[in-house]
Amino acid sequence: MATTKAKYNIKAVSQMLGIQPGTLRAWERRYKMIRPSRNEAGHRLYTDEHIRILKWLMEKVDKGFTISQAVSLLESNEEAVTHTEQQENRTQLDKIGDQLLDSLLSFNENEAQRHLDHAFSLFTPETVAIDIIGPILVKIGDLWEENKITSAHEHFASQFIRSRIGMMLLSIPSDSMLPKALLVCGPNERHELGLLIFALFLKRKGYDVIYLGQSIAGGDIDIVINEIDPAYMFMSCTLKKNIPITIRLAEALQREFPSLKIGLGGYAYDRLSELDKKRIQPFIVGNSKRAWEQWLQKN
Repeated sequence: MATTKAKYNIKAVSQMLGIQPGTLRAWERRYKMIRPSRNEAGHRLYTDEHIRILKWLMEKVDKGFTISQAVSLLESNEEAVTHTEQQENRTQLDKIGDQLLDSLLSFNENEAQRHLDHAFSLFTPETVAIDIIGPILVKIGDLWEENKITSAHEHFASQFIRSRIGMMLLSIPSDSMLPKALLVCGPNERHELGLLIFALFLKRKGYDVIYLGQSIAGGDIDIVINEIDPAYMFMSCTLKKNIPITIRLAEALQREFPSLKIGLGGYAYDRLSELDKKRIQPFIVGNSKRAWEQWLQKN
């Protein structure tokens, strides 16, 4: 298994892979496919995992792909890593996720920061959000429903995660050439962390994301849509009792704004029967990166 110790400076990586340091820095800033750590002097340090990712990207570029296309392939996992490497990455993701969850449930913010920073040094922000933070949110929700943790544990963990994802969201530039996407929780919904992760996914793909968060007053959404004219609107629903009113709102908005592409996501929809899911299938975005990709391609 490749070591996760950061030990190569940018000059060494440049010589190993035949890529100019300036090009490498530009790729990192634009595509954020790796997050090298820094030494005390502020210089980048790369791990064997970073070298493997960069080598794979270089091979794709040499075969005629643009760097943008190569990064898209890497992030969609369509052919980026071998089965063994996937297993190694999965083990590493699970390990960091368990450590982060333990820190959060111990109210240890410094340890949680350290584990999350370590995750970002190894994987893309998208991978960290979807494959580490997403499962943690599900586990915390389950533990709280089973009365195995207190509301204080849930609030502390949620606030920590919301803060970090929010900062990531603000730090990613939007591409004004791509469509606008309006994101808001469904009626009566207050749980927005899953929607934040989806916002990060869209922002990383370059979409111009307008993030509203928790549900807003009835009727206000029409005003927002008229003002910003988004191509997409996504609503999140985590409580099953809020599904009917969310669907009614989606259907009403679809009639009022026929060209608006509306998507519904959130774990509440997983609890629907297959028949109910089929009735609203065009709206359902899903809860995985692959499902999100497929929905965007179809719409």
